Amino acid sequence: MITNILQNKFALSEKGAKDLIKGIFFTTILNIALIIPASYSIYFLKNYIGLIFGDNAIIDNQFYHYIILAFILMFIMWIIAILQYKSTFISTYDESKNRRISLAEKLRLLPLAFFGEKNLSDLTSTIMSDATDLEHTFSHSVPQLFASILSISFIMIAMGFYNLKLTIALFWVVPLGAFIIIASKRKQIKGNNEIYKIKRPVSDKIQEGLETMQEMKSYNMEENYMDKLSSILKNYEKKLIKEELFTGVMVNLSQSILKFGVISVVLVGTRLLTTNQIDLFTFLVFLIISTRIYEPIEQVLYNIAVLFYLDVRINRMNEMKKMPIQTGTKNFKPANFDIEFKNVHFSYDTGVKVLNGTSFVAKQGEITALVGPSGSGKSTTAKLSARFWDINAGEILLGRQNIKDIEPETLLKYYSIVFQDVVLFNTSIMENIRIGRRDASDEEIIKVAKLARCHEFIIKMPKAYDTRIGENGDTLSGGERQRISIARALLKDAPIILLDEATASLDVENETKIQGAISELVKNKTVLIIAHRMRTVVKANKIVVLENGIVKEMGKPHELEQTNGLFSKMLERQIGFY
Repeated sequence: MITNILQNKFALSEKGAKDLIKGIFFTTILNIALIIPASYSIYFLKNYIGLIFGDNAIIDNQFYHYIILAFILMFIMWIIAILQYKSTFISTYDESKNRRISLAEKLRLLPLAFFGEKNLSDLTSTIMSDATDLEHTFSHSVPQLFASILSISFIMIAMGFYNLKLTIALFWVVPLGAFIIIASKRKQIKGNNEIYKIKRPVSDKIQEGLETMQEMKSYNMEENYMDKLSSILKNYEKKLIKEELFTGVMVNLSQSILKFGVISVVLVGTRLLTTNQIDLFTFLVFLIISTRIYEPIEQVLYNIAVLFYLDVRINRMNEMKKMPIQTGTKNFKPANFDIEFKNVHFSYDTGVKVLNGTSFVAKQGEITALVGPSGSGKSTTAKLSARFWDINAGEILLGRQNIKDIEPETLLKYYSIVFQDVVLFNTSIMENIRIGRRDASDEEIIKVAKLARCHEFIIKMPKAYDTRIGENGDTLSGGERQRISIARALLKDAPIILLDEATASLDVENETKIQGAISELVKNKTVLIIAHRMRTVVKANKIVVLENGIVKEMGKPHELEQTNGLFSKMLERQIGFY
């Protein structure tokens, strides 16, 4: 029961919740153990030099007994401290590691389209910054908060039995300080949410600047960009100072009130001492405790404020955990690799319908081209065929099996995909191509590089195939990056090939060469190609013409040329290229 509550409240795994309970337990024991030095001092004073207190205790002259006892108590505290460190800090770091891994696993199981819709800096902030904040807080604040509450409650009850009046004088300030923090909870949470929302545009703007540096310099937009960034930063700074100041005032005010407890102990204790209701020893015990007891209470008040700060981050973690994932069977052996769309309807979250009853078949061993004006649903159709999204209605079949019933990673093993926007990694050309098939030999990579017309420019580079190409291949031209991406897809040699504007960055000569290379590899494969250039698709086996998510025309290229329909008109507009 407690484990489930902690899991839901703090976005923990089951093991993390159990470790938190263990950490709270040992931190509580450590907090109580910290009273040992004060207790030992009182014991030593009373028994070794007891006459100071005016009692008739016999002075113990065997001093070494007290030294041995001191070392034993130090050893006990040392063991408790080690257990507390392992159960709090090491367990928290393990949980933080598992949290990041579970987030990565969650992202791996989400639809690929999720990453096109989600703000990347927002995702990065959740995985890195939020996880780090949680790690720090759960190692330094949360166990200490609960442990302090438990240990202080234990001490307060024990002292109440010892002397109720002095206990009340010592602790009456605690509920007052806690009330100030709790009363400001709503304002603090609201402020933390606002800070979080304002912080994201700062990250977005910085990322935008890094990604568009070339365009900014080209159009002399640096000053304009810096003005906007400065404005966002000032707004963030202003809000941050305001909310931090409010939280700081509340925390310091509540902690300051605790100091009145020392005064009340002095006043009440003096009164009780002069009326012979307590002895000098009892008075000194409470005075000594009052010098130490408020430190953990101050930490409690501070940590309560930290929990308010964590709320927005914990909510985001829980939000990601609850995101629906795509599931399905891993045991998939299709009868063939025909892709069939049967009355498919699809819309994004905005509610704008992209496909409206789309039906066609892309047969194995044929090239099926999707054409149509911008916004007609071509790219969406291709991505739906690989289950980047799940459709709203209808069916998409692969080998007569609904792809909605197939686990996405299993399904994608059968696809080689080349997008218009190429993603490359800051490693060698050889390793960038090898992503297509990790166990490929160097000879196989060189072979597909030649087919994709990469070999000619690669061997001219400083280290040929071992040349590092920079972040996202920024040392290469657009056409070169496109060809490496095609080589990667060819290396995978999957039975289904999706080409989404795959030749958009190539000149006419290289496009012709690539088309020749692709033609050699499409035998007995299902090829779905999207292109705006009509010369790219005229050799396809089938043309599917889309407009506003509806199949307007379908047939062989030469058949559609004669119909005077949408495809024919598109050909006429690009007659210079045809």
